[in-house]
Amino acid sequence: MSAVGAPLPHDSALAHCTGAARFADDLPEPPGLLHAALVLSPVAHGTLGAVAAPPGVMMLTAADIPGANDISPSGKGDEPLFATGTIRHHGQPIAMVLAETRDAALRAAAAVRAEIAPLPPLLDLDEAIERRSFLMPPQTIARGDAAAAILAAPMTAAGEFRAGGQEHFYLESQIALAVPGEDGEIAITSSTQHPTEVQHIAGRVLGLDYNRIPVACRRMGGAFGGKESNASWVAAAAALGARITGRPVKLRLPRKADMAATGKRHPFLYRWRAGCDGTGRILALEATLAADGGHSLDLTPGVVFRSLTHALNCYDVPAVRLTGLALRTNSVSHTAFRGFGGPQGVLLMEDVIRGVARATGLSPEAVRERNFAGAPNDAATPYGQALEGDLIRRAWAECRADAGLEARRAEIAAFNAAHPFLRRGLGSFALAFGISFGIRHLNQAGALVHVYTDGSIRLNHGGTEMGQGLNVKVAQVVAESFGVPLDRVRITATSTAEVPNTAPTAASTGSDLNGWAAHNAALAVRGRMAEVAAALWGVPAEDIAFAEGRVLVARPGDNRAMSFADLAHKCWIERVSLSATGFYRTPDIHWDPAAMKGEPFFYFSYGASFAEVVVDTLTGEHRVLRADLVQDCGRSLNPAIDRGQIEGAFVQGQGWLTCEELFWDEQGRQRTLGPSTYKIPGSRDAPPDFRVRLLAAAPARQATIFRSKAVGEPPLMLATAVWNALIDATGVARLDLPATPERVLLALRAKGS
Repeated sequence: MSAVGAPLPHDSALAHCTGAARFADDLPEPPGLLHAALVLSPVAHGTLGAVAAPPGVMMLTAADIPGANDISPSGKGDEPLFATGTIRHHGQPIAMVLAETRDAALRAAAAVRAEIAPLPPLLDLDEAIERRSFLMPPQTIARGDAAAAILAAPMTAAGEFRAGGQEHFYLESQIALAVPGEDGEIAITSSTQHPTEVQHIAGRVLGLDYNRIPVACRRMGGAFGGKESNASWVAAAAALGARITGRPVKLRLPRKADMAATGKRHPFLYRWRAGCDGTGRILALEATLAADGGHSLDLTPGVVFRSLTHALNCYDVPAVRLTGLALRTNSVSHTAFRGFGGPQGVLLMEDVIRGVARATGLSPEAVRERNFAGAPNDAATPYGQALEGDLIRRAWAECRADAGLEARRAEIAAFNAAHPFLRRGLGSFALAFGISFGIRHLNQAGALVHVYTDGSIRLNHGGTEMGQGLNVKVAQVVAESFGVPLDRVRITATSTAEVPNTAPTAASTGSDLNGWAAHNAALAVRGRMAEVAAALWGVPAEDIAFAEGRVLVARPGDNRAMSFADLAHKCWIERVSLSATGFYRTPDIHWDPAAMKGEPFFYFSYGASFAEVVVDTLTGEHRVLRADLVQDCGRSLNPAIDRGQIEGAFVQGQGWLTCEELFWDEQGRQRTLGPSTYKIPGSRDAPPDFRVRLLAAAPARQATIFRSKAVGEPPLMLATAVWNALIDATGVARLDLPATPERVLLALRAKGS
């Protein structure tokens, strides 16, 4: 059976379920280990004075950093490891203490006293816009004269709404272990999506060459973007402790500290106005998407970029002007989160579609269908990249049929007529999500493949496993390349000492990039092995085939064959290398940042969804009753893994849109610092009727690995149908996010229900 396309289990499934899987905190503690704890700011803005530790407490501050006090991913120097001079957000690290036990370190950190003269914090996005408190200049994507087209349009609509942020709430909190070695080397084990960035940030803080800082990660207990840039400074702090003391140092953040000190999904404020005609065709759109970036730049430029490039989603608007703002506030620096600005971007057109539907008297579904990109509408985005209109329409049509739209509408109307307080609603959504990093040089990957003389294979690649099934997918690619069973391929921990200069495992590119790199490495070894077999049998190398654990002559009537293991041993006897590195870089992507034009994405992933909800209009409580999803995965590498990703992403998106509310008080102190105050969705929040389907017979048209498509991020946005369903059920014009029961009830009261 072919390894690729088989619904194989996650490589660590049994280990996860039995507890045998080792995460960073499960590793044996090295002799002499010190535990670290952070001292965090209790205020959001202020002037920092003296920092004093109790007698006998070992404390490190910015003054102890031998390199640069700079942990910014861009290296712009706008984010220190430890605060100096000015406190810029609640939970900002001020110092770190070291102790023999973790409990002792936490007690010592709590006993540290910092003199801080409070200053008024900037928290409100409207105020930040008014004060032009920007982290970077505004970005604009435009086509045509949107303002003139709106004035000339037969009908107009306008709106404003807000979407909150989201805590990553990974099961395994931020953690790193730094162990000093010979000649100044410091080996780091980190729960990170980006081992290379850990290496770079630690090197910058310590003033060391990268070759002295090997970084390894076998697996993470979840990440969702929260361990892309934030894991780097946690590891750098542990490495600093190891460098100063000469002893191993482990830093594991308690949940409360993790939530206070690390970034979230960016909250957004939206303002828009549009022109349309009586058929629901949207003729022009002007919109501002303002992102709360927090106190420093971090990854905000990429988030704003993706929100702008996805603001029209899968729809065509002839004249458009989209402006993205990155606002500086006194909150933690917001960062990557699954979708990386895409989820915030696609919300815009949902509000526009509803506004146009109200203005014209049409259904939202009719407005969608009138404005899908592709014939008869223009198929290109405002920045110049084409969409595949046939796949948009196919995913939509199949999901609409699965959902039984017309019959369900009638059933819901009958239910609502019979119930005085309960209201059901049905919402829809369609998606086109671009796959590639917005930063061109990140679209690369490396891999290392060894074949041993018994025919077993060892695989290492630059991607990281955070539970999403990347390792098993890449192993499937290697097994397919050699024609051997998957159990002959051994997956090893990601390490900068084996595969250097890697990109983060993010932007849904893990399988694409690392799968191709591993495939290229495997092909290099297989080619050498084929030459040995060809010489042995006196046939051209192109006549050698690898299948079902055997190597054979692919000619009718020629039965010569041997096992893969026998050929591997023969290659060793013939002194042929059975090891190779593989490299891949995404082709055909380009971007002009001055013109805001280009083709930044290798391809688009498409999808559609319908969701049905019931709302108690007396309390605002609501439930998702059913969800129908169709997701384009191309020719799936592993349908079982992909289905799990789709289901999990939808529920995580549902949480962002309905129950996960971040709250900062008037002093800028975050008050949602644990599961008692921050609600993530549970098993009872998932739709009891959950229908998920992969779009069949839709191989990628681009040269992706085995014509598969990314699946990590796109399905999260399918949960947007839940927001639309809640508005359909309540009939309100505006429902800010997250749509908690309190917010739903306030919207109903504002409507007069």
